[in-house]
Amino acid sequence: MPRNRTTSIKRPPALPAADEGASRLGDLTRPIPVDKRILRRPKWAIGFGLGALVVIAAIAAAVFVLPIQTWFDQNVTLDQRQAQLDELQRVNGALASEVEWLKTDDGAREAAREELGVVEIGERRSSFLPLPALPADLPDGWPYNVATRIMNARQAGSSAVGGG
Repeated sequence: MPRNRTTSIKRPPALPAADEGASRLGDLTRPIPVDKRILRRPKWAIGFGLGALVVIAAIAAAVFVLPIQTWFDQNVTLDQRQAQLDELQRVNGALASEVEWLKTDDGAREAAREELGVVEIGERRSSFLPLPALPADLPDGWPYNVATRIMNARQAGSSAVGGG
């Protein structure tokens, strides 16, 4: 006997379940009634969706892309700073050894001679200036061609002696 025949109260006919015979995406694929939509016009919804995608892309770039670029730039900067630090430590080491040398009597004496021109008893002071560089571009013709051959021979001799 059917259920609605045992009582005098009329019941609505049995409706199938929402998922009966449908996919799990049934709720997502059903059209939403116009009165329940957030934006009632489809063009506005597309624009709103594109705007949301732009904002999400900007946030993703700010969170992931920019820190990676900064990290790579920091590696380059760290390498430069490390090279500067190594050079400064080398210079500081040279200065520290010079300070230790200047603390000795011989170092102080040598510094006084070089910087202040101090002469000890029984010594004579004489200053020599370095010779100026000779011009290498002499005019053509006698006697300059002879001098040019002599300078070339001396340079060839000094390079042969220095190179061998």
